[in-house]
Amino acid sequence: MAEKWEKVRAELSHAFSTKSGPELFPTEDLALLERVADAVVKRGMAAPATVFLESLGPMNFLGSQALYFLTPIVEWAFQAKEVEQVARLLERRDTISRLIAIIETKSAPQVPPQAPQGASAQ
Repeated sequence: MAEKWEKVRAELSHAFSTKSGPELFPTEDLALLERVADAVVKRGMAAPATVFLESLGPMNFLGSQALYFLTPIVEWAFQAKEVEQVARLLERRDTISRLIAIIETKSAPQVPPQAPQGASAQ
């Protein structure tokens, strides 16, 4: 009986968990996030985009559902495959934080490698 109770308890402990294990992004999803980050950084909008994405974070799932609802209208301007891909990405909790990390990495100033301290400049 105790063994059965432990099994039920173990199953229920995961049933209501809001945290999921780290899932890997497929290559095509990472490529889309990279394109979005490149466009943001190219336009010099890294800081405003980061602030916007941080504030949007808790509502990303609602955004994905709205995008599914608006797909027939949005398809006039964008490809249906990309709209569906963005909606699917927004369903994941870690997408916003991943996009922010990519934007911050791409917008960080590039520091040239320094010469060793023992070397003299001639």
